Amino acid sequence: MTTVESPPARSGPADRPGSAPGPSPDAPRRRSRSLGVDGEHLGLVALLLATAALYLVGLGASGWGNAFYAAAAQAGSESWKAFFFGASDAAGSITVDKTPLALWPMGLSVRLFGLSSWSILVPQALEGVAAVATLHACVRRATGAAWPALLAGAVLATTPVAVLMFRFDNPDAMLVLLLIGSAYAVQRAVEASRSELDAAGRPARWIALAGALVGLAFLAKMLQAFLVLPALGLAYLLLAGVPVLRRIGHLLLGLAAMVAAGGWWVAVVELWPAASRPYIGGSQHDSILELTLGYNGLGRLNGEETGSVGGGGGTGGRWGQTGLLRLVNDEIGGQVAWLLPAALVLGAAALLLTRRHAARPRVQAALVVWLGWLLVTGLTFSLMAGIFHAYYTVALAPAIGALVGVGAWAAWEHRRSTLGALTLGTAAAFTAAWAFVLLGRVDAYGWLRWPVLLLGLALAGAIALAGLLPRRAALAVGVATILVGLAAPTAYAISTAATPHTGSIPTAGPVSADRAGGPRGGPGGMGGPGMGGPGGTPPGGPPPAGQLPGQAQGQAQGQTQGQTQGGGMGGLLDAATPSAELTDLLTEDADSYTWVAAAVGSQSAAGYQLATERSVMPIGGFNGSDPSPTLAQFQALVAAGRAHWFIAGGGPGGGPGGGQDGASTSSQITSWVESTFAATTVDGVTLYDLTAPTTTS
Repeated sequence: MTTVESPPARSGPADRPGSAPGPSPDAPRRRSRSLGVDGEHLGLVALLLATAALYLVGLGASGWGNAFYAAAAQAGSESWKAFFFGASDAAGSITVDKTPLALWPMGLSVRLFGLSSWSILVPQALEGVAAVATLHACVRRATGAAWPALLAGAVLATTPVAVLMFRFDNPDAMLVLLLIGSAYAVQRAVEASRSELDAAGRPARWIALAGALVGLAFLAKMLQAFLVLPALGLAYLLLAGVPVLRRIGHLLLGLAAMVAAGGWWVAVVELWPAASRPYIGGSQHDSILELTLGYNGLGRLNGEETGSVGGGGGTGGRWGQTGLLRLVNDEIGGQVAWLLPAALVLGAAALLLTRRHAARPRVQAALVVWLGWLLVTGLTFSLMAGIFHAYYTVALAPAIGALVGVGAWAAWEHRRSTLGALTLGTAAAFTAAWAFVLLGRVDAYGWLRWPVLLLGLALAGAIALAGLLPRRAALAVGVATILVGLAAPTAYAISTAATPHTGSIPTAGPVSADRAGGPRGGPGGMGGPGMGGPGGTPPGGPPPAGQLPGQAQGQAQGQTQGQTQGGGMGGLLDAATPSAELTDLLTEDADSYTWVAAAVGSQSAAGYQLATERSVMPIGGFNGSDPSPTLAQFQALVAAGRAHWFIAGGGPGGGPGGGQDGASTSSQITSWVESTFAATTVDGVTLYDLTAPTTTS
């Protein structure tokens, strides 16, 4: 941790409440007042190296991570067409249920370095390091000081769910990086609008860049990217230094850039003949617009997701309870909320403390961006009734980090004022008390509860009096408060990095026997390998006491799928892990077939595809509920000799809440195969040779 900066100890205008302490507007281009350029750069290098170590060490232990996306990256490395569309298999039968930008770095990495866990996951880790660096730049420009930027970066880097996602192959890593970049661009736009040299044109360029980055974020994870738009637009509308009509014009330019950056791919897909491209996974009518507005759009808010595996959240549905306390409940609190109370206290107080600051527009633009980001995204996650997983909350981590950094700096600058002292003490006390609560929810770090609470409360009282202390003593108290405040989330972060994670629904935090019948965040996360039965499904019976909200339903779903489909490996949440004998059978004479095998559900198919590095058709897409291919289409492919094996088991083929067309399609295909071809079993897996019918089809 770097040395905390402090204004001069002597009394003066900078120490009086309501004055304008701190750097002038051009401070980001000047030497730091206490660290110096060399010290500041060393601090940043140390932060990024520590972040890289946290995100990279032992990365290969997680295998493919989420095999659903790993298989798509492998497919993209084999076929540029599959790469462009984000297809699950190189033969291009169906896409993943997202836009493909997040897959492209992984696909290029596999193409360059070959298929391995590292080639899949290292791009994600590097995106995480870049996200920390970009957030550091945001806070550095807002405050003109080095230490709050380092603090913000450290908070993001050590947020447990951020560690999880930057070591995993879901689209969230790319989403977070691009959205932080858009926030930086808006801050630069406000700054440029107040410069006589820049106001003529550069604000518009920065706003256009912000819009383009949000558009690219849409290509990573669709409509979730747009949750930051109210905050970005409001910050520029309120604090830019150009006339109101020009501000509106700039924002319209940013909107156009966003539509262009995100809409070009959608337009290409819509215009491309459907017969010559992959089916759009996650839709029921082969439409990217349907996927955008339905399954990945409004359906996430109201729970009406055709093709989904189950109902909404409501007051205790499949995805957990909705409500204002969702982000601090047993499932999610330890993932992201360690510094959430402090962020809200510090961010709100900073708006008041900086109202007369010499660099007020620049500082308050950052505060509006990050407070708006946190509130809009947080409320959306809290109230959405559709599919929701704890790892989505990684999108909150940058806002929490930025608000802690900027808010702590503003309160420290005003520590001799009543509001500044009260803010510092309150934030520190809330952090200690809340860490005590969160640490009590698992047994792994129970020993840390009382030291964090007692030291934190003692330091809260001390930092509230920092304005009365000598400079060196005040600095020591400030550094100690930061270290104690970060102790608990850092412990969780290290535990997360040390634990392999696979499957569709990973969770962050330490291994704890009292969670979900197995390690919370351990191998497989929810429903992952090590959770019980075949293919990572849990054993039968009721969930253990203390199971996380929503986990019991998801695991029971996986268990039912594994049992009712029979014979197969893998399932809705986890990929198959075929034996060497089975892999050899699938790859025998593989060059003679477009697909060496087909299986219901993308996760099941992904495991076989990654093992063989050959195309395996995922019937019905992720949930097995998409009507792709139809029975007639599949029969035609089999008749043409394009598919060799059908692997029984896998996804639910529609499942509860699935689309009726998709459910009937995958069920019809399964029934037709079972009645037409003879079954064989290899290492417990049931297969049907599609080239050897036993009856006339």
